[in-house]
Amino acid sequence: MNEPVKNDAPVLNIENLNVKFVTEDGVVRAVNGLDLQVGKGKALGLVGETGAGKTTTALSILRLVPDPPGVVDCEKLELNGKDIMGMSTHELEQIRGKEVSMIFQDPMTALNPVFTVGDQIAESIHLHENVSMVEAQKKAVEMLELVGIPGDRAGEYPHQFSGGMKQRVVISIALACHPQLLIADEPTTALDVTIQAQVLDLMKELRTKYDTSLIMITHDLGIVAEICDEVAVMYAGNVVEKGTLEDVFNHTLHPYTEGLFNSLPNINDRKAMLKPIPGLMPDPTDLPEGCPFYPRCQYADEACKKPQQKKYVSDTHYIRCCAYDREGFHIERKEKT
Repeated sequence: MNEPVKNDAPVLNIENLNVKFVTEDGVVRAVNGLDLQVGKGKALGLVGETGAGKTTTALSILRLVPDPPGVVDCEKLELNGKDIMGMSTHELEQIRGKEVSMIFQDPMTALNPVFTVGDQIAESIHLHENVSMVEAQKKAVEMLELVGIPGDRAGEYPHQFSGGMKQRVVISIALACHPQLLIADEPTTALDVTIQAQVLDLMKELRTKYDTSLIMITHDLGIVAEICDEVAVMYAGNVVEKGTLEDVFNHTLHPYTEGLFNSLPNINDRKAMLKPIPGLMPDPTDLPEGCPFYPRCQYADEACKKPQQKKYVSDTHYIRCCAYDREGFHIERKEKT
């Protein structure tokens, strides 16, 4: 099936993104020909194992890949139709925080310990919204209250807050200027389960309030099911399956996605054995010529040793796999819980 025609311009449009890191030990190919689009107001879950290239992709959107050793090449990287690759440093500083913001993985290190949380929120507002520092401070208090922190704590320092409250502060900084795209990199990893739920509920509420598009980077499929509209499954630096939540969760087609689901514990059968994906992610300095997953794939044959192109199975669902249309091919999913 050919790629469907899209009429609505996406907030984010990436075509053929490649990121490599040139080191003394070789060239690390972190992202390899990735295409990704995020629609206005949509939430996309970017999932995959550690080392799949998820965070590198996010840093590329913000042009924050360190150079050297990083080398970024992309045919098209657009935010609201603006060419990110062609922007100057000054232009990038204008859009970071205002049009696109990022919540980093560890709230413990995302805040500056020598400035109050109110000053750190106000700095972003003052920089992007052309208001006085007094007005920015006032809005910073409002943003704290919006994420459930009393405004009178604006004068306190990060060490006076718990991990969950620090993450709320980080979210308030990211959303202070109402960006059109929010990138959240494992935003609940460092938090305990009850605080995770509160933070996710807060993000859903604020995303709806501001009609913000979201990229949720995670390895937790439960979080994706709760908060996302679409799913992109990454492996060895590229998207191997992408579709709506319904497409990927209930009509799984790629063997790697199958492996991710089947490696989850069964909450209805505590004695059931886990079924991990055999083998390891390929060495990014020595990737296979064809499908990078074929050395671990139970369906692999000689055809898998050739590069796999995107194949649309519906208007919203594509995979990079040549096995799915073979006679007798059948994804084996554990019973849904």
